[in-house]
Amino acid sequence: MATSRTFGPEREAEPAKEARVVGSELVDTYTVYIIQVTDGSHEWTVKHRYSDFHDLHEKLVAERKIDKNLLPPKKIIGKNSRSLVEKREKDLEVYLQKLLAAFPGVTPRVLGHFLHFHFYEINGITAALAEELFEKGEQLLGAGEVFAIGPLQLYAVTEQLQQGKPTCASGDAKTDLGHILDFTCRLKYLKVSGTEGPFGTSNIQEQLLPFDLSIFKSLHQVEISHCDAQHIRGLVASKPTLATLSVRFSATSMKEVLVPEASEFDEWEPEGTALEGPVTAVIPTWQALTTLDLSHNSISEIDESVKLIPKIEFLDLSHNGLLVVDNLQHLYNLVHLDLSYNKLSSLEGLHTKLGNIKTLNLAGNLLESLSGLHKLYSLVNLDLRDNRIEQMEEVRSIGSLPCLEHVSLLNNPLSIIPDYRTKVLAQFGERASEVCLDDTVTTEKELDTVEVLKAIQKAKEVKSKLSNPEKRGGEDSRLSAAPCIRPSSSPPTVAPASASLPQPILSNQGILGDE
Repeated sequence: MATSRTFGPEREAEPAKEARVVGSELVDTYTVYIIQVTDGSHEWTVKHRYSDFHDLHEKLVAERKIDKNLLPPKKIIGKNSRSLVEKREKDLEVYLQKLLAAFPGVTPRVLGHFLHFHFYEINGITAALAEELFEKGEQLLGAGEVFAIGPLQLYAVTEQLQQGKPTCASGDAKTDLGHILDFTCRLKYLKVSGTEGPFGTSNIQEQLLPFDLSIFKSLHQVEISHCDAQHIRGLVASKPTLATLSVRFSATSMKEVLVPEASEFDEWEPEGTALEGPVTAVIPTWQALTTLDLSHNSISEIDESVKLIPKIEFLDLSHNGLLVVDNLQHLYNLVHLDLSYNKLSSLEGLHTKLGNIKTLNLAGNLLESLSGLHKLYSLVNLDLRDNRIEQMEEVRSIGSLPCLEHVSLLNNPLSIIPDYRTKVLAQFGERASEVCLDDTVTTEKELDTVEVLKAIQKAKEVKSKLSNPEKRGGEDSRLSAAPCIRPSSSPPTVAPASASLPQPILSNQGILGDE
């Protein structure tokens, strides 16, 4: 595994680059030579046939006036014989080493491309990126498109800025680092996607490379995947403007993303809160952030860093390792919450943390009871598929929710009960016709069956009262003490929910992940 270079003010001298011909292979009727390039701890392989070497040599002779006789001559007869190939491997390696030694500072563009510096080497990567943005940057900014970039490219720009070299060492104005900085200052939509395993033909573990995002000054939306959140610097610089943030396959905690500086302080509090006790730091909040996707990570708890995102409306924590729901009482504006495919087994007291929630996804957890949902009076959409709910009585906990319109209970043990749909719908009483169960609209036939079930249930209750006068008298006294509240009525303090749930503006198949 390749290790990254020093990420900070103290840097070692730039190591010399090497190129070795480590073998060859026969492709169709010609031989391809395998070149291993080494740049510090980074290595990669490039494959070229002899004619590619010849083309390179012709350009270098014309552009840089190198010795015509430096390249081993062509051979027509027996060009693929083993002895000739082995000799040519050695000669071509000497040729490449001489070229690298002849240009120790700035590698000629044609040689850099031949050795794939524009894919793997810091100066080559930044030069290629600068030229791309010189040609297309204004068009990309004008179209308002998402700009996709890799961690290796960001690492290269970060390293280049720390080297303190001229921004245009090659002398080609198109490759000036200033084109990158001008573009990043104005970009609004950014996507950073790493790769799993080695990058390309190299030993570079791209997802482990450190990089700095503080060069971006105007970001509204950021999507990061397959990077190490612990190695991402400068994201907090976008707090004033960032509205949508997605970090997937990258984090082990929420703090790593939302408050990376917390590790430096014993006690901290969000800016604007009343300070109690000893506080060593006051951290600014993410003042513009309304949508946060931290799905598909290795997050085990909802920690106190949520205090820093008070304006969040859409929160996706699906596909993590959460055991309990905690700290969400700080999110007064939260309306959409995805906790699917975690390890939740209890929902007790959930209403004290989710006062205004409209959409709640709890699919793929370990839930057997729904008792914690009975006071989520603003809830409109509820997904409970792929859990462990067995008893129909559990549905009564949600049957009296006044705004609930969409419910999914697929792939729970109770979903195989005979007449499952009508028995579930019956729990909603007079609102049965308003509820869409398992993405299927309720039919008139089902509503007729629901009415029959309700009549049977009512008859059972009457019969039970008549056969037990003492119980009947006790119930009558309780009923006379308090007025009856219909299951479909909403508590007077709760405002009616809006008819439709607003959706965030997303890119590239959506920030909020799969639902």
